[in-house]
Amino acid sequence: MPHDQEFQSIPNVIRLAARRFGDAPALLDRDEQRLSFTELEELMLRSVRSAVALGIGPGDRVGLCAPNSAEWIVAALGIQGAGGVVVPLNTRFKAGEISYILRKSGAKALFAAASFLGADYIADLEASDPDLPALRRTVSVLGPRGSADLAWSEFLDLAGESDESAAHAAIDRLTPDDVSDVMFTSGTTGHPKGVILTHGQSLRAYGWMSEEYTFRASDTFLVVPPFFHCFGYKAGWLASFMHGVTVIPMPVFDAGRALEIIERERVSILLGPPTIFHDLLHHPERPGRDLTSLRVSMTGGTTIPESLIRAMKKELSFDIVLSAYGLTESSALVTTTRLGDTEETVARTTGRPIPDVEVRIAEGGEAGVAEKGVGEILVRGYNVTSGYWDDPGATAEAIDAEGWLHTGDVGHVDAAGNLAIVDRKKELYIVGGFNAYPAEIEKLLLGYEPIAQVAVIGVPDERLGEVGCAFVVPRPGAEVTEAALIAWAREHMANFKVPRHVRIADRLPRNASQKVLKHELRARFGSR
Repeated sequence: MPHDQEFQSIPNVIRLAARRFGDAPALLDRDEQRLSFTELEELMLRSVRSAVALGIGPGDRVGLCAPNSAEWIVAALGIQGAGGVVVPLNTRFKAGEISYILRKSGAKALFAAASFLGADYIADLEASDPDLPALRRTVSVLGPRGSADLAWSEFLDLAGESDESAAHAAIDRLTPDDVSDVMFTSGTTGHPKGVILTHGQSLRAYGWMSEEYTFRASDTFLVVPPFFHCFGYKAGWLASFMHGVTVIPMPVFDAGRALEIIERERVSILLGPPTIFHDLLHHPERPGRDLTSLRVSMTGGTTIPESLIRAMKKELSFDIVLSAYGLTESSALVTTTRLGDTEETVARTTGRPIPDVEVRIAEGGEAGVAEKGVGEILVRGYNVTSGYWDDPGATAEAIDAEGWLHTGDVGHVDAAGNLAIVDRKKELYIVGGFNAYPAEIEKLLLGYEPIAQVAVIGVPDERLGEVGCAFVVPRPGAEVTEAALIAWAREHMANFKVPRHVRIADRLPRNASQKVLKHELRARFGSR
């Protein structure tokens, strides 16, 4: 595999892949529609020509709001190939949230699904913010044209206004230092912030990751994490195409459907949050499915029980199960475990820093130190964003004068150099003067056999200031009671860590990236 600098840009990955892998399958999408690498390059070049005809040029920001699909990939490649900057949009966002991002980024066009999960994004925006500049050029990526100026086929027909040589020339002008996308953070506090990332950052980080994870041309990757997030976009289809891996986009995760695809298409790579593996393991169809093709997995998050890792290997047939840590501001990749690491290392840590990236734990100052060796995680390296779009104040707050990104995550590094995440600083709560970290408590609670999933929040308490409330999803067939869980917790953790409240739930509220929406849990607690 060539060094990432040979790729130069994300669209150039497709050109090189077409030459290396030719008629091998690149994409399998709805209705078993298949595209070879040669066909994907042809479609990309057509999309680049169409984007140029639409008026997209170097540096222009373009919103992209659609589920995982071949069209999402081809639209992104067309925008980037023309020199534009993709602004991925969370498909669960409402019109007001999308409007804010499009205005903040200065987007001059919008590619969106006309119908997904009951939403027509363009129609909703026209109703709520008709003067939005991005609405001057709109393309329906999936479904009927609806309120868009152009249906997807009509957009691609614009390619007739320029020839293929112009598309190649536009791609040739791209450099690793050009901005490829502005990825807006989830905005759990205040407005979302746009993280600026370049072609070179993504190619370098995910070129290395995919080699370390042993991606190869015989692999097939069912991509579940959404493309509007680096997990699905960069660790997903981008990393795959560098190595000739076949990509199957999954627009909405359904465990039964995933099991069917894994068996039929001999899927070998499946990355995602712990919840998807939990759902696969407990699906009634799982025992009857042939899952022996599964080979490589990586799961993120701070609460990964060793029992899940063992089950992924035994019951789901994975040979390799790894864990990793990153945030959008760091190209979503900072540390990862490695082949040969123990199950304990994979479960309890996020591994060592990727090459040419530094990690240190802040001592004192604003970051604070909860106990010896524990503090805010700082990151420095090529993977760190140059800043937030049109927000120098937030940039200065996040990245200091020495180039260290202040992540807001709390952790420590063990003797072997593995980073363990303790929690988000903002989720810490204080019980009678003791710092309590929800992620640490969640990890401990997952040792209680009847529990499948758990999320802990801090809630007000008249005597102690704050105490923990655990929202618990029991394992199928298991029973969890508040009294039994609290009794178990008192035996297995310090008293201040023991939740004072337990709520039993059928499921935990999550966003499209599968992060638990703790603000919803706080609202749910308050409503009672």
